[in-house]
Amino acid sequence: MAFGRSSRSRRPVEPVTLKILVAGGFGVGKTTMVGAVSEIRPLRTEERLTEAGRPVDDLAGVEAKTTTTVAMDFGRITLREDLVLYLFGTPGQDRFWFLWDELAQGALGAVVLADTRRLEDSFAAVDYFERRQIPFAVAVNCFEGADRFPAETVRAALDLDPEVPLLQCDARERSSVRDVLVSVVEHALARAGAPREPATT
Repeated sequence: MAFGRSSRSRRPVEPVTLKILVAGGFGVGKTTMVGAVSEIRPLRTEERLTEAGRPVDDLAGVEAKTTTTVAMDFGRITLREDLVLYLFGTPGQDRFWFLWDELAQGALGAVVLADTRRLEDSFAAVDYFERRQIPFAVAVNCFEGADRFPAETVRAALDLDPEVPLLQCDARERSSVRDVLVSVVEHALARAGAPREPATT
């Protein structure tokens, strides 16, 4: 009996591509998160903060921040051979929120990145995704020196529904960010398989 290569060539797998948003308050680490996990050089639209922007940019708690995203961050990660995520980081400042509706089109789900020192900055993102019935997970970015709170405390402070995943992460660490993204995808796919209530206006 002769052994050799199979005459059947393995057909390449056509991956499913999914769109995930990374949202949250100003200076919470969205650009860092996308950059930490992207397998391509991330697209960034950052500009330097200027004196002219001081009246509208609240730097409380992020005094060392020198740049800000003015449109979006973009990155890509392959979770499996057949599954690729495209990541879109939203701008955090109020004056750029008009871009959110464009970025949210076609999104499977979202990550709301939170900072326990400025948890109120997450309210707008949580509300945005709840109103539009876009599945999301909350990831608490563990900044050095920030207080750590039990998950139940954070969940209550953000008034999250019980099914919304709540995780801790380090936005600088690829493996930590990947775990968050896997959780978002699993949650969104589970939601997609469940009956949905009509959207409220």
